Amino acid sequence: MIDNDAIHRLKYGDKEVVLIGTAHVSRESADLVERVILDERPDTVCLELCRSRYQSITQKKKWEETDLLKAIREKKASLLLANLMMASFQKRIAKKLGIEPGAEIMSAIKAAEETGAQTHLADRDIRTTLSRAWRLMSFWKKIKLPAQIVLSMGDMDDLSEDRVEEMKKSDVLENLMAEVGKEMPEVRTVLIDERDRYLTKKIREAPGSRIVAVVGAGHVPGIIRNWKQDFSIDELEIVPPKGRMGKIIAWGIPLAIAAMIAFGFASGGSQGGSEMLFWWVGANAILAALGAAVALAHPLTIISAAVAAPFTSLNPLVAAGWVAGLVEVFLGKPKVKDFESLSQDITTVKGFWHNKITRILLVVVFTNLGSSIGTFVAIPLMTKALS
Repeated sequence: MIDNDAIHRLKYGDKEVVLIGTAHVSRESADLVERVILDERPDTVCLELCRSRYQSITQKKKWEETDLLKAIREKKASLLLANLMMASFQKRIAKKLGIEPGAEIMSAIKAAEETGAQTHLADRDIRTTLSRAWRLMSFWKKIKLPAQIVLSMGDMDDLSEDRVEEMKKSDVLENLMAEVGKEMPEVRTVLIDERDRYLTKKIREAPGSRIVAVVGAGHVPGIIRNWKQDFSIDELEIVPPKGRMGKIIAWGIPLAIAAMIAFGFASGGSQGGSEMLFWWVGANAILAALGAAVALAHPLTIISAAVAAPFTSLNPLVAAGWVAGLVEVFLGKPKVKDFESLSQDITTVKGFWHNKITRILLVVVFTNLGSSIGTFVAIPLMTKALS
């Protein structure tokens, strides 16, 4: 029997569970996972993975099947980009430590195959997790989050040896989220606390009587805390709908803008109304185009962002970034080599702008951001013209 501080033995009914807390970029964790599974010879090995993350690890060419058009049309470009940014952080740490990210998971899968144990995916779908976090965040926090992740990525080049050793002992990806969570508690709640409960429930439901569960070290205290509690996880698999206030704002601002322009024509004649239109079109077009330009979009994509923004800002069902993203897809025409180099390109900030896949996602996000800022810039300018 292996004795290690990272190993916790739990019982649930007739099930015996060996819970292993790992660091996702630690060679020691990968070796420990393999030794425990070979020694315990469990019926089931639980992994802190959802189906999509499992496929991304076991099917190295999965990115080649990414449907960018579908992601943009289904309004998932921001979520896909956030997922890639988090993967980038983990890959850079792994490179710093000289190990492949997910090595402990691959060790668990290999050991499970050797012992004849079945694998059981215990984590919530990453898309649901990110969607829940995104939906619960305020508009300004949504703007701040990518910037915080980018800044955190930049800090990786200046890690001290002590910091590197500290990261070997913990779940670095979730440490990043914990840091972000200090300013954004709702992010920590969704990414860590909710998943603690979700993992607890799924591990307890795993088939067999002898189970080894491999999870990030950051989840271990929460799993142990929740272990004997009875609860449902149905609500944790639901993406909360937009609140009533969000819908009121989404439709209220465009209606207010249209009313302002109509009032401008009614009270100030063609000159007053035209001046208000000028500020509305100008602010939206310029800032949306600037957002696309920052993402190094094709010149025609930048023009499409400028043309679309004044109209899409008045229609909550369409966004300027989606228009610009679709145009960039058709103009940029990502090739197989872009998908093949994606895993390497996302390890650097420059790579995010160089790779056509991530550049398209950046075009969507930055164009939408520019258009949103343009709306708020235009309102006081239009009010001034009205007065």
